[in-house]
Amino acid sequence: MSNKYSGIGASNGIALAKVYILKEEPIVINDSPVKDIDSEINIINESIVKAKKDLFDLKNIALEKLGEEKAAIFEAHASILEDPEMANEFVSLIKEKNCSASKSISQVAEKYIALFKGMEDAYFQERAADIKDVTERLLRYVLNLPVLDLATISEEVIIVAEDLTPSQTAQLNPLFVKGFACNVGGRTSHAAIMARSLEIPAVLGLKNILTNVKLNDLIAINGSNGEVEVNPKDKKVWEDLANKFKQEQEELKKMKEQPTITKDGYDKFILEANIGSPKDVASVLDNGGEGIGLFRSEFLYMDNDHFPTEEEQFQAYKEVVEKMNGKLVVIRTLDIGGDKKLSYFKFPEEMNPFLGYRAIRFTLDRKDIFKDQIRALLRASAYGHIGIMFPMIATVDEFLAAKNFTLDCKKELEKEGHKVGSDLEIGMMVEIPAAAVNAENFAKYADFFSIGTNDLIQYTMAADRMSENVSYLYQPFNPSILKLLKMTIDGGHKHNRWVGMCGEMAGEPDAIPLLMGLGLDAYSMSATSILKARSIMSKLTLNETQSLAKKALECENTSQVLELVNQLMQNK
Repeated sequence: MSNKYSGIGASNGIALAKVYILKEEPIVINDSPVKDIDSEINIINESIVKAKKDLFDLKNIALEKLGEEKAAIFEAHASILEDPEMANEFVSLIKEKNCSASKSISQVAEKYIALFKGMEDAYFQERAADIKDVTERLLRYVLNLPVLDLATISEEVIIVAEDLTPSQTAQLNPLFVKGFACNVGGRTSHAAIMARSLEIPAVLGLKNILTNVKLNDLIAINGSNGEVEVNPKDKKVWEDLANKFKQEQEELKKMKEQPTITKDGYDKFILEANIGSPKDVASVLDNGGEGIGLFRSEFLYMDNDHFPTEEEQFQAYKEVVEKMNGKLVVIRTLDIGGDKKLSYFKFPEEMNPFLGYRAIRFTLDRKDIFKDQIRALLRASAYGHIGIMFPMIATVDEFLAAKNFTLDCKKELEKEGHKVGSDLEIGMMVEIPAAAVNAENFAKYADFFSIGTNDLIQYTMAADRMSENVSYLYQPFNPSILKLLKMTIDGGHKHNRWVGMCGEMAGEPDAIPLLMGLGLDAYSMSATSILKARSIMSKLTLNETQSLAKKALECENTSQVLELVNQLMQNK
């Protein structure tokens, strides 16, 4: 019997194959107090060695199949195992509470998983999966349980699982594994990122797919829109969809070397990518990115056990800038606080940390920390085109304080004999409604704006986007949001400033025609979304997108706006 399900399309593509159910032997934690402390500590140490060997082998597999950028995931996993703070916590629980090796690992893992899951940023939430992956591998060795090897799959299948870890994904051979469908996960999980690199479809967040399939059922998945059908009524429909998708992908690849240009010849839009580390640059270039619209510098802080020094930061920024070879690299200054914590710094307890001591408010207060970053950024600007971008700006005074501090650091560096780039730009995120409303005044002083739609939407709608109870209010296409975008873009353009967007909305296919019509200049997105965005732009004229935007601004609700977009794109 055919059954249809809907989840999150996490990696584009259509696949039709037999079900392979992924179930591992459950991990049962030993809750009994232990007497032989040294023995438990030795078990952990020996298991860490075995797990690290696995990760080294997986890194080599990933390097061969996925390239250096994805192989770096396993370096990051190894660094979790090497984290002295985590290891000390294992040992402390064994020594102080007579916990077993498995109990100590489980408790520490739960603490860190909860910490990351509680964060607002989807990227950081997904890092909880990394900790789960690494610690579960460690637990399997501690408990002498088998570690599954998916590399042995030798027939065409679609994997159905509760979740798929990065280490499991790295073992998949696309010749046989045609896709996967999981109960949990989202577009920013490492498993999803690696599925996109392997170019196999993935549908995640299906909630109960595992209980609704049997071994050798036929399953069809659409990784573009999240649709899944078990034992499909009409196989040919899915086969036709798969062929059509394949043809579209071949056409998209041709866009890599093409300029970003509209149907009527407008060539001023710029398609850029968001990155989290220097290792992400390869994917930007592979997908025809024309710049980096957001480098999240907080990863340098969060993947560390100390505030990174000026020199450590300089090397990271310089590496990215040099790899981009003259293309603009916009680097956001430290956006920490709220849901993003540091293991080595305690933020004050606040009733609402998202609206509290965070981002620019933190760095302007802690200029000792801010200075190391600004000096590193200024020094790196001598090696390419850098935009320094301040997050969470609410007032003109705040922006000027950050800008003047930067200019003072510039003078200091030049006095010391350091070079600073002559084309340096100093701009700001527009993610607080107050900044959008006052954009015209900000544009007198900022060289550029970059709109952070994720926060702008939730602050405008007074709705936490991570709360399931009010998730219906996270509406990027609501006319109120479109009006704030228009206000920001017009405010910037009045003073000849370019305006970009680095929130999720920038790469959303339905949003691109609207943003073109509103006059947005730069679109920064996941690298894998760039070619699709370029293709969409090539099919549209400025006139029709401007007409669309004008009508959308007069709409009453989201559904009316989306209906207008659908009408325009129907025959494109």
